[in-house]
Amino acid sequence: MDWLYFLVGMVLQLDKHLAFLVAQYGLWIYVILFVVIFSETGLVVAPFLPGDSLLFIAGSVAALGGMNIHLLVVLLFIAATLGNLTNYEIGRWFGTRVIRRPKAAWLRPSQIDKTHLFFETWGSVAIIAARFVPFLRTYVPFVAGIGAMHRPKYVVYTLVGAALWVGSLCYTGYLFGNLPWVKANLGLLVIGIIALSLMPVAVGMLRARLGK
Repeated sequence: MDWLYFLVGMVLQLDKHLAFLVAQYGLWIYVILFVVIFSETGLVVAPFLPGDSLLFIAGSVAALGGMNIHLLVVLLFIAATLGNLTNYEIGRWFGTRVIRRPKAAWLRPSQIDKTHLFFETWGSVAIIAARFVPFLRTYVPFVAGIGAMHRPKYVVYTLVGAALWVGSLCYTGYLFGNLPWVKANLGLLVIGIIALSLMPVAVGMLRARLGK
């Protein structure tokens, strides 16, 4: 469980760690943040990386003069977009291989057809809304690829979702992250951001459980 305590500590003191990285690495901080956001949205094995909280705190650190907020938003928008597109292509390649092997017991072609129908019908909502939900923003692009969602449509909603996600959180952190009350309660605020973003998942699980 040591890794869990370490991870929680990193998240709760993310502002201090990020400020240290800015002072230590200068312009390389843009590369570091780019890689983190790209990995969290583009690699199905990295849903545990900070997303919402990192964007908010990056904006608040930028307000102190360590980073250019507009450059930060543009670079992280690109990272979030490329991450989703990469994840989609991996899922599409993976789904094609599964379809070619109809004996695969855990994911049949009929299930992939249903997934495709879902994303063609509700894909716009799913792609944009998932941006604000941890874990979902990592897995939804992959599943959209498996379901072979129409690529041009997927790209459009990926761009919209990335712009809303990165822009809203970074600029909110930039405008309010260094207010005295916010700075004094930043740990609780980070927990609140995480809890709020996880609420749709909790509600969905509860509804599924009650439905049974």
